[in-house]
Amino acid sequence: MSIRDVLVTGGAGYIGSHLVDALVGRGYRVTVLDNLEPQVHRSGVWPSYANPKATYVKGDVRDRAVFEPLVLASQAVVHFGAAVSVGQSMYQIDRYVDVNTRGTALLLDILVNTKHKVEKVIVASSIGVYGEGAYVCATHGLVAPRIRAEGQLAARDWEQRCPQCHEHVASVPTPEEKALYRDNIYSMTKYHQEEMVLLIGKTYGIPAVAPRFFNVYGPRQSLSNPYAGVAAIWLSRLMNGKPPVVFEDGGQLRDFVSIHDVVDCLVLMLEKSGADYLPVNVGSGETITILDIARLLQRLLGSSIEAQVTETGRKFDIRHNTADISRARETLGYAPRVTLDQGFAELIEWAKTTPDVAVDFFDRALKELQEKGLLVQ
Repeated sequence: MSIRDVLVTGGAGYIGSHLVDALVGRGYRVTVLDNLEPQVHRSGVWPSYANPKATYVKGDVRDRAVFEPLVLASQAVVHFGAAVSVGQSMYQIDRYVDVNTRGTALLLDILVNTKHKVEKVIVASSIGVYGEGAYVCATHGLVAPRIRAEGQLAARDWEQRCPQCHEHVASVPTPEEKALYRDNIYSMTKYHQEEMVLLIGKTYGIPAVAPRFFNVYGPRQSLSNPYAGVAAIWLSRLMNGKPPVVFEDGGQLRDFVSIHDVVDCLVLMLEKSGADYLPVNVGSGETITILDIARLLQRLLGSSIEAQVTETGRKFDIRHNTADISRARETLGYAPRVTLDQGFAELIEWAKTTPDVAVDFFDRALKELQEKGLLVQ
């Protein structure tokens, strides 16, 4: 493969910008298409970390006049341009489907109906396509329960139950083969994106990969976006003298993966063919409760503010989902290297030295969820 020219949509954002740096450092010619979404880029201008060796174009992935020439000038497209939030997607339905699903459909329409030189497409997917993670029942083996009923959440019965015998089940790492179940609009659009890209890739012989990101954290994460990842929201709260708000009992199991490990995996996807035409989990392979993440942030910050455990649930939340990263290891040689202590210490140091990075808008976002009836008291 002789790829040199790479287009990164959403390349001014969190994951995209780190990938741009890595690609520039490896000698690629990189073009970024980004609309500078105000929810993420509050200043409305290119961020200070924008790589001077990349070319930046302000525009929307739904605008063919802007998007098509950039695609045709590229040998690879990394498609990260998307609206990103589970809760918000449940009441901004038209926007999420339009940006995520239609934006990806436009990319594929360009590839199918124009003469291009694209040799690889990577589309950002999400653990959201799984719904709940994988579980084992003592009686029935591997099972795939769906979203917990509102009545179960109201009864504070947090753990998942077997769909067959209704006994509690144990979480296990989730492989890519697990049956998929979307329980919110955002995850539906991520499913649309990965399925469309892999389908068109296979049909027209364009190598394509769909990384399913688990809980990514690290520098440049939008700490002022109340719809961002939970670790970013909690760090913003702590830095503003407020407690992290932890839903349910805090025992939810997740896989938190450093942005540096994520970028390593993405470069492998671009440069190797082992994962072509496949969805691939991108995580650390380690499991931790979200309450322990809140406590880790508190410890690394030297804060005395303890997490506020609500003992209430949200209608769209899953209980557990952790990553089986066997496919990434075996097909790409992926090997995560950043520990949680190292990664979160780096995130905190970056946040402390970056002006106005942690403006806390969480209370406003929580009020929106309450007004839309998405909280279970």
